[in-house]
Amino acid sequence: MTPGGYRAAPPPVSHGLALGRMGQPTIERLRDYLGQLPPKAQALLMREFERAIERGEDVAVANFVIEQLRSIVRAPSEDATPRTADPMRLLFRPLEPFLVENTPSIRPGQIRRSSLAPVWLWCAREGIPEDIRKFEAALADPATPDIDRVTRTTQIAASEAIAKITAPGPDRQRLGRLGAPSVVEDIGPMGAVLKVREALDTLGIRLQGYMREFEESQVRSVLGALNMPSLQSPQVLPFALSLVMQRLGSPWQIVRLGISVAASDDEVRVAGTPLGVTVTMAIHDLSRVTNELRADIKRGQYKNIIDHLKTLHDGVRGLRTELDFRTDSNWGRQLAAIRSDISNGMKSEIDGVPGRVRRLLRQGPDKDVTANSKIDPTEVDETAALIEFVAVCRNYASELAINEVTLRSFTELQQYVETATENLVESLRTTNPTVRAFRKMQMQAAIRFCDVLFGPDYAMLMSKAADMARPGERKTG
Repeated sequence: MTPGGYRAAPPPVSHGLALGRMGQPTIERLRDYLGQLPPKAQALLMREFERAIERGEDVAVANFVIEQLRSIVRAPSEDATPRTADPMRLLFRPLEPFLVENTPSIRPGQIRRSSLAPVWLWCAREGIPEDIRKFEAALADPATPDIDRVTRTTQIAASEAIAKITAPGPDRQRLGRLGAPSVVEDIGPMGAVLKVREALDTLGIRLQGYMREFEESQVRSVLGALNMPSLQSPQVLPFALSLVMQRLGSPWQIVRLGISVAASDDEVRVAGTPLGVTVTMAIHDLSRVTNELRADIKRGQYKNIIDHLKTLHDGVRGLRTELDFRTDSNWGRQLAAIRSDISNGMKSEIDGVPGRVRRLLRQGPDKDVTANSKIDPTEVDETAALIEFVAVCRNYASELAINEVTLRSFTELQQYVETATENLVESLRTTNPTVRAFRKMQMQAAIRFCDVLFGPDYAMLMSKAADMARPGERKTG
């Protein structure tokens, strides 16, 4: 029962819902339903599902609906409840810079957003229940003079309770009540960040703005800003470093802090310093980008691939240049695995592009062309994007171990498209209107590919040649 004396009605979601089979239209209908609820009803509904998680009832569905509600509440809207009115969000606000979504693994300095609700429920149920009740009461009372002070008091209480339950001893056995192992993994760092909120805030103020190149003077400045005792513990330091990474134009350059402290590029000496964790963080981020690149290629989405390739190329080259990795070390093997993953994920895709182009531009016998012969514009767009993908790969091929396949495919594309375009110009001279219409579609695709492979001037030249080709003037012999 809620303070208002009623319960929010749950949305029309089957208790045994198979989330994996939910299509996008179903998800959108659910979001529309949730979005039409008044802000107070949304908050009450979220609380009910949080209690369902606490009771262990259909946790998968509860987590899914809660996530949809959170995305709606976070969206800007005239009717949306301010985020500061949500006790959980206000209590955990210091964690916001470090939260990540839907990731199978996290690096030091990160916390899963999905861990917030279970830890909040633990605080309210057995961690600091009295403090949470006072905190919620203070937020509900418009006359509360200093919400920030009340929030900070509750954050300190939560950090102390978390430190007690995660410390070696009998209390640690209660960690199993939190639920998923990922929550158990996250709760300790959450408490550590809450404890040093002021120090992290101070660091954020001391740090420079966006640092396009992490130069030596900036490295010294950052090391000075990090020189606070409360930030030096192994549990807290990665979060301070995460704040630094967020200011870097090239996040992999965070390793320069470890190199500077070690006064050496030898990985053993760097690993022996507290800032050796910077290398682990940089490699993990490159691994994440590798996974995103492979996923985008698999889905046929090439919008972000150029950015991914540049990030990976610069990061891998930078780490291999600035650090002396041993091939049999843990870091060395991880970096080699990233290069291998990139190579394996891209080779087959690159190798298949010439075949796609040939299928679109191949000129079969005129007798095989019918009124139903068409060129799919979507396939042309996808193939043009793939050609551009191969062209871009040339800039990064050597460092990413795809040099041979990229050079071979690009050369083959240039030779085939040039020859096919010239032949298509000649084929436009046919007097058969059905064949001419189909060849025009092929010619338009060829001109699109020429633009990517040879530039706009050559594409325009071929376009003019196509316009000048007249029926009945076809050359023979």
